[in-house]
Amino acid sequence: MSVLPSPRTWGRAGLAVLALAFTATAQTDWGRASHVVVPQSRAFSLDAQNGQIQLTSVQAQVRLLDRTARTTLDIAVHNPGGRPAEAILLLPVPERAVVSGFLFEGAASEPTARLLPADEARRTYDSIVAKVRDPALLEFAGYALIRSSVFPVAPGGNQRVRIIYEHLLGGEGARVDYRLPRSESLRARVPWEIDVDLTSTAPIASLYSPSHPLETVELSAKRRRVRLPRSAQTDPGAFLLSWVAGEGVGASMFAYPDPSQGGGYFLLMAGLPQPTGQEVRAIRREITLVIDRSGSMAGGKLEQSLAAALQVVEGLEDGETFNILDYSNEVAAFSPRPVLRNERSIASARVYLKALRPGGGTNIHDAMLEALRQPPSEGRLPLVFFLTDGLPTIGQTSEVVIRELAEKSNPFHRRIFTFGVGDDVNAPLLDHIADGSKAKSTYVLPSEDVEVKVAQLYRQLYGPVFADIQLETLDEQGELTTRVVRDPMPTTLPDLFEGDQIVLLGRYLGEGPIRFRLAGNFRGEARRFRFDFDLESATTRNAFVPRLWAGRRIAEMVNEVRQAGANGLAVTANPKTKELTDEIVRLSTRFGILSEYTAFLATEGTDLGSWDTLVTACELNLNDRAINTRSGRGAVVQSFNNVQQREQSWLNYSNRYLADNLESVQHTGIQQVCDRAFLRRGNQWIDSRLVADQASLEPAEVIDFGSPEHRQLIEVMAAQGRQAVLSLQGEVLIQHEGRNILLRNHR
Repeated sequence: MSVLPSPRTWGRAGLAVLALAFTATAQTDWGRASHVVVPQSRAFSLDAQNGQIQLTSVQAQVRLLDRTARTTLDIAVHNPGGRPAEAILLLPVPERAVVSGFLFEGAASEPTARLLPADEARRTYDSIVAKVRDPALLEFAGYALIRSSVFPVAPGGNQRVRIIYEHLLGGEGARVDYRLPRSESLRARVPWEIDVDLTSTAPIASLYSPSHPLETVELSAKRRRVRLPRSAQTDPGAFLLSWVAGEGVGASMFAYPDPSQGGGYFLLMAGLPQPTGQEVRAIRREITLVIDRSGSMAGGKLEQSLAAALQVVEGLEDGETFNILDYSNEVAAFSPRPVLRNERSIASARVYLKALRPGGGTNIHDAMLEALRQPPSEGRLPLVFFLTDGLPTIGQTSEVVIRELAEKSNPFHRRIFTFGVGDDVNAPLLDHIADGSKAKSTYVLPSEDVEVKVAQLYRQLYGPVFADIQLETLDEQGELTTRVVRDPMPTTLPDLFEGDQIVLLGRYLGEGPIRFRLAGNFRGEARRFRFDFDLESATTRNAFVPRLWAGRRIAEMVNEVRQAGANGLAVTANPKTKELTDEIVRLSTRFGILSEYTAFLATEGTDLGSWDTLVTACELNLNDRAINTRSGRGAVVQSFNNVQQREQSWLNYSNRYLADNLESVQHTGIQQVCDRAFLRRGNQWIDSRLVADQASLEPAEVIDFGSPEHRQLIEVMAAQGRQAVLSLQGEVLIQHEGRNILLRNHR
């Protein structure tokens, strides 16, 4: 494979030249090809006698400069058969893409590739789908298409193909969006290595992917390097990346219209660029470390906790303050109030920590009380790191009383970051304490190091930038209103630290503009930032918005059930939790979101036509786990799953969560496609909206694959951006325009 030129800057004129050059290339000789390779899905055999080559991996190198993109795909295929294979490449791409390179290994005719016009691309798809009788390709029926010339794959051999295309990026306002089309099917398990190099002419305020988790390296205020982590390389779905560049607080909004809700759903992303000069962070921290030194901390746990405490103290900036409290039967303090970080105080802290020894019980109540009542350091953001490895055994041990203490006896609004060390902790209690103070809970499993976990969180809390944030919604006159936005997630905005951003989801009412105002302590000063968004760009293509909102909403309701369990009442004995259960099942079925409490929805044998049966099954799971399992490994795992889902900012196609044995659980009996979800029963996929609406599961019409009615349905769904719904294998029962249609996608 020859070496390609390095990425360069190009404009509209350059794209036009490339378009003319490759439009003039020769047509592909279809008669020679025995296989079609679609990297976003798989390889398709055009010759049943020739076996089937395999798509093994894809490497994507993406170079972004402001609103231009250059995408290089290195595609690896393998021929397991004993005969040579001749293949062509079909590549769904964004509109107005231009081919700038096509290469493959080995000797053959001059390689060519060209962008097909929309009508020709559609005819190409139709001809292949008709020949292989496989609905999978229908997922990309609405895309532009790059088609290559034929390339060889030797028997038993491998072939690498490289294709490069360039295009201009769209977006909304200051937001720029990049999209790499890929299959949403859970059957598409080919690993994709995605590496993005982003350069902006303005400071990057916010960088976000609603589709996949990111590993981000900041190279400068105007440049980022983004990679898809190894754990997500087989996750399906188009790779989406959006960013906002500019000075100050940058924000943008994605909207999804839903007339049935009287409005729709929105996602607000907002962030801050990194300081470009020697800007001083005006908000300083006050950190109080509260260390459990009960007898159960003997051994490595206390040593690790003390090392973590010293690491935090030594890592504070000049002008920041700290204190150390330690507790067992009683509570002791390094100082009556937080002290300034300097060489003398660090030396004293080192001596103090070295002298601590384990022994006694666990007096969580009094330790919490002392941490919250100490006089604060003026002008600093007060943070508490509260470590415990057990249940409260000394003093006031009631979960309800300790919860009320954290809620009502925190006059200085300290953020309480809780650390549960080991399994023997009351996980719902620690979650509640953290949530109520705008902090988060962390759990250190027996096999993990306390010092490492504390250090990870501490690094995230570097450089407070925007604190005490309030989100306000305004009417046309600029006055506060509660008539536009419903059910924001999260309900309380966290503080922003250096490099942080806000990803807020919610529902909106009406069709008018949405006006937000963020108010809070910005770099030590009271500031307000206003953002106005119209809804003209609301589109069903933003299907990730309602699904992300629903996932967070479900997790929030599950957390409410867990917290209500502090009083020991079963779900059915509490009207509030019984109502929450019904809504959890409704949202789970409608949006195809499963958890440990609703996994039965994807289990063969569950009666999807009996709503009462579904709700009862969820009640039993919530009683057994969320209500009654309050400590031990099961409780800790539930907390981990719940926190992950409440903070979820990217799609979870496979509904992945942890089981009590810490192994990842995934479900293939449910499929999220576009803005729809389908539950599998045998060889049939059932539109989950029918289940959520308690509607009939009987079809009003049956359509066979390849029929005129089938082609007409494809046209309608492609116009809506929902053609991927028709790519599911087997029978598909879909609700379409108020009617139940059974699509027979048999090969």
